[in-house]
Amino acid sequence: MSTVPELFSSMVFSDGVMRDKLPKDVYKQLKKTIQTGERLNTDVANAVASAMKEWALEKGATHFTHWFQPMTGITAEKHDSFIEPDGDGRVIMQFTGKNLIQGEPDASSFPSGGLRATFEARGYTAWDPTSPAFIKEDTLVIPTAFCSYGGEVLDKKTPLLRSMQVLSKQALRILRLFGNEDAKSVATTVGPEQEYFLVDQELFDQRPDLILTGRTLFGAKPPKGQELEDHYFGVIKTRVKAFMVDLDEELWQLGIMSKTEHNEVAPAQHEIAPIFTTTNVACDQNQLTMEILKKVAARHGLACLLHEKPFAGVNGSGKHNNWSMATDLGENLLEPGKSPQENLQFLLFLVAVIRAVDVYADLLRVSSATAGNDHRLGANEAPPAIVSIFLGTQLSDVLDAFADGKTYVNPGQVLLDTSVKVLPPLPKDNTDRNRTSPFAFTGNKFEFRAMGSAQSISCTNMILNTAVAEILQEFADQLEGAADFYGEVQKLIVETYKAHKRIVFNGNSYSTEWPAEAAARGLHNYRTTPETIPHYTDPQNVALLSKHKVLTEVEIESRTEVLLENYVKVLQIEAQTMISMAKTDILPAAVAYSETLVRTALDKKALSDKISTKYEEDLTARISNLTEALYGDVIALEEAVLASRELESSEDAAKFIGEVVVERMNVLRENADTLETLVSTEFWPYPTYSDLLFRV
Repeated sequence: MSTVPELFSSMVFSDGVMRDKLPKDVYKQLKKTIQTGERLNTDVANAVASAMKEWALEKGATHFTHWFQPMTGITAEKHDSFIEPDGDGRVIMQFTGKNLIQGEPDASSFPSGGLRATFEARGYTAWDPTSPAFIKEDTLVIPTAFCSYGGEVLDKKTPLLRSMQVLSKQALRILRLFGNEDAKSVATTVGPEQEYFLVDQELFDQRPDLILTGRTLFGAKPPKGQELEDHYFGVIKTRVKAFMVDLDEELWQLGIMSKTEHNEVAPAQHEIAPIFTTTNVACDQNQLTMEILKKVAARHGLACLLHEKPFAGVNGSGKHNNWSMATDLGENLLEPGKSPQENLQFLLFLVAVIRAVDVYADLLRVSSATAGNDHRLGANEAPPAIVSIFLGTQLSDVLDAFADGKTYVNPGQVLLDTSVKVLPPLPKDNTDRNRTSPFAFTGNKFEFRAMGSAQSISCTNMILNTAVAEILQEFADQLEGAADFYGEVQKLIVETYKAHKRIVFNGNSYSTEWPAEAAARGLHNYRTTPETIPHYTDPQNVALLSKHKVLTEVEIESRTEVLLENYVKVLQIEAQTMISMAKTDILPAAVAYSETLVRTALDKKALSDKISTKYEEDLTARISNLTEALYGDVIALEEAVLASRELESSEDAAKFIGEVVVERMNVLRENADTLETLVSTEFWPYPTYSDLLFRV
């Protein structure tokens, strides 16, 4: 049995493998490309392709694929075998530099938001050498970008790579001003925490709503949910632990640094967290993690649910995007050090982030807006839709002292005394954690907690990178040539903090008072996806992304259209699924049970007029009334769905669905869930919440 160090990255064409397999000059040129973005020449590409093919064949691969991330939010791949005819009826295994660098998948059926007509089918994939190739099953997987025949960006990776280049350039300008001539690049790093549910596959297969939409559209509240708070960090069940062991091995082989796993708040809910890595790689690895979660779960007779709200009444699932900046020499630019009040470089980068989040809060909110995530935000299980920053007591005090022209006195390290002699004193962190904040500083990084569990993290990080790069550019323009550099830095820190202090909130974001206070501060509260997405195309946001060549105005408009179309389609599918389930299963079940009750009452009366049939008669009346109401709800929902399909504008359709269709879905569900509590389990057609949440 392999040890973990032997297992780790064993299926990755890693830096170590490249160093061993490639000629020194080729390896050197490839590393230069990875670090500086310099283009590879054909000879180097051919040498890399040859070494990659030989390594893949040694690992048992027979195919290769260009793996890309279209605007569906998931990944796509087309597999080609290595075989080529040799002229005498046999085959050879071949893989050239051209095969490595460029592919040509059909682009016609991927979302483009109007960028491409259906008949304009050609698209290109381009190798991303900054994200290592790997073996998945029998296939060499090559991470790639994806664009159309006309060069329009059709994926999530390309804008992210562009944003990383922009941030590196502007961050280096700031570092040079502080005398750092050694750093050659600055990269953002991310550690995405991933929440998910595990349910029994056999039960999953009996729920059309789970199969078609990923969430339960019906389901009465069980007698027990998460009230006892006994699942969070609780003992991991044997079956789940076996799944997690298998999962870790799969992830480790692919170089994914799976570090932490535990039970989450809701029953059947869990979390996995990796160690930080470069943002581009972290995005690829998170997509891969979501895929592997589902595959490994299936091997254990489980279904992995990544939907943000698979069950009503218990906590949903998020994805916490832990974001920071670091030089190629390993210096974390958001590390306060022992004396943050004396670390001007740290404070300058800190206030740059504060300004970026305040100015572009609506763009960050766009990056977390989906139909699934609408169930979570502002529901006391996730941050509110109001974007704010938690800094904690010490950093807030440092910046307040700066702003007020006072000297901050560091209280020093505080030790917690447990009053138990055998326990050592515990060093107390400088600030508490705030799980209610959308954007919280947590020691040497920011944690954006508003993302949904099923989302790609690419868009959020693209926006963060670009927004911060814009502010760093403003700072560098102001500081370059300053007569008194350090004096100007202090002035800039103070001015920036004062101008954007409104975005800093260290209190309870779940409190009923916060929305009113946020409004008084001028902060936006875009509660639903339909009211959020159109802000993607606000002039300020278009100017930001187009100025830095991360997205063109046309590409922004297309992404806005894709997001709105996705919202509309998701809700229409959910509504149609509800209608079908109600018509074909729930209503017949209620009628059948009513007939049984009526027959029972008649049988009792046939025995004796003195036998009471009150229970059967009352229950039959209640079920009959609810059945009639439910049938009316189905008709109303059908009419609303048809009306939504007649609206030509995606924005109008999304707004109508958010206001009308969702409300009718909620009414339909309420009556159906009440029926579930009245109809015998023998007649009810679906596994209950108790079955799904507590049967693993």
